[in-house]
Amino acid sequence: MSRLIAVTGATGYIGGRLVPRLLEAGHRVRVLARNPTKLRDVPWRDDVDVVSGKLEDAAAVEALCEGADVVYYLVHSMGAQTGGNFARTERAGAEALARAAAKADVSRLVYLSGLNPGERLSRHLQSRSEVGRILLDSAVPTAVLQAGLVIGSGSASFEMVRHLTDVLPVMPAPRWVLNRVQPIAVRDALYYLEKAAELPADVNRTFDVGGPDVLTYADMMRGYAGVAGIRAPLILPLPVLTPWLAAQWVNLVTPIPKALAIPLVESLQNDCVVQETDIIEYIPEPEGGLTGYRTAVELALAKIKRGEVETTWAGSTAVEAPSDPLPSDPEWAGSTVFEDTRTHYTSAPPERLWEVIESIGGENGWYSFPLAWAVRGWMDKLAGGVGLRRGRRDPRRLQLGDALDWWRVEALDRGRLLRLRAEMRVPGRAWLELSVSPRGSGSLYFQRAVFLPKGLAGRLYWASIVPFHDIVFKGMAERITAAAEAAQAAAAQAAAAQASPQDGRA
Repeated sequence: MSRLIAVTGATGYIGGRLVPRLLEAGHRVRVLARNPTKLRDVPWRDDVDVVSGKLEDAAAVEALCEGADVVYYLVHSMGAQTGGNFARTERAGAEALARAAAKADVSRLVYLSGLNPGERLSRHLQSRSEVGRILLDSAVPTAVLQAGLVIGSGSASFEMVRHLTDVLPVMPAPRWVLNRVQPIAVRDALYYLEKAAELPADVNRTFDVGGPDVLTYADMMRGYAGVAGIRAPLILPLPVLTPWLAAQWVNLVTPIPKALAIPLVESLQNDCVVQETDIIEYIPEPEGGLTGYRTAVELALAKIKRGEVETTWAGSTAVEAPSDPLPSDPEWAGSTVFEDTRTHYTSAPPERLWEVIESIGGENGWYSFPLAWAVRGWMDKLAGGVGLRRGRRDPRRLQLGDALDWWRVEALDRGRLLRLRAEMRVPGRAWLELSVSPRGSGSLYFQRAVFLPKGLAGRLYWASIVPFHDIVFKGMAERITAAAEAAQAAAAQAAAAQASPQDGRA
């Protein structure tokens, strides 16, 4: 039966995967987006109604809920805010949605929360638990699904396990690596979320959901190593590593930034396993049963290898509108702005040059002075920034809002322009713009680095890196155009080889 379903958090890791599944099931879907521009390139954008606004905006939330049968609450601020107000923000959002859903006579609310071990909850688990209570106390029947670590391509939990295991042959670790956890495959979490919309009207409660395996975090790392075909790390539990120190370690070794590493690590301080299995009375297990941990890892690695990662933890940060002016534009007159501009003619056609530009970063690198990029990435990590390890969601194709190493895709005019906004720790704001235009039988490559300094520190920072510009930026322009020419030559050679046998037979 087709229903109108409203979704908050549609630009997040879970919400971005749930929406297409709801559409495939034949439902009409409406989403709330703080910045609708970020949805521009997702495959299902034209199939949903978009309400622009924040959860704190009563009018926007009422518009989201109007006429909806079911509303999914998939928003949380873990990693999004480093200040002390995230709990107040989450409480206000939950209260606003509860009021709007009751006013619109919504028949069901569904909320994805975390497993509640019942003792010494971290600040973020406390906040999630409070959001669940607010929704359960509303006038709308609510299902709160409480899940532990979600394992899937691009999930923060999976990326933390993956990078710790890949990087460290010997891992000094806090004692919580021996605590028991019950991970759930992302496909099973999505299955329960979708089925929760069909629960009877009198169901208003929490449900624990988890996979079939109860493991320690150390077991998860060893299991990942077995699936990935690498040597399992030697794990040395130490009593002296506090959650804060462990989060710094995770921030340094993995792509997970400190703001997200801290709540993730804090949530592992206690055993985190399913306490009740009442969900089975209402929702049968998926066909074939729940997905085991090692199978979930296999599926995640296969998707990464094929470049089919739908959403990632790194993609949930809002992106500014691509129409926002760069500091070099007239709207910024009066501000101090620094630029480094490079142009380079290439015999490669525009489409071939664009292929190289759009595949930049991640495993493909930045085409210039890899050591300098690596050192800058480590410096950013040490400062609590995102560093270079975030990589990219797809090895060849970008979307507006994608995370790309320490950059964010702010503007994308496919075939012509790519603008990246820096999310590294710098005393100011920085952009990198790459563009292509046809020139005769080839094309012109244009590259512009823009920096808007903040105070004296920003000016000193720019002055300190100017000596490296000829090495980094000039080399980048030359190697990108050279890569496009090499790709064009290889394509021409392949076409000639394919045509040659046919000519011989003629």
